[in-house]
Amino acid sequence: MLYLTAAKYTSDFKLWVTFSDGLDCELDLDNQLVGPIFEPLKQQHFFSQLVFDAELETVVWPNGADLAPEFLRSLYEQQVSPG
Repeated sequence: MLYLTAAKYTSDFKLWVTFSDGLDCELDLDNQLVGPIFEPLKQQHFFSQLVFDAELETVVWPNGADLAPEFLRSLYEQQVSPG
């Protein structure tokens, strides 16, 4: 099962994550935040409030939004091999 072991805000709408399989990478979530729970995250000052939740083993925000590690890994694959 894939999960995160660390995450932190870097800049703009980017975060650095470490996956349980050892992959470390920066992800750009600009234009990836879709749905009502993610609307506040479209403001950089709110997006930057992300934290790593060790219990959930993923990234979360104060409004309860979180992202599945599988989504983040898929995004990584898209960003390193676009098209």
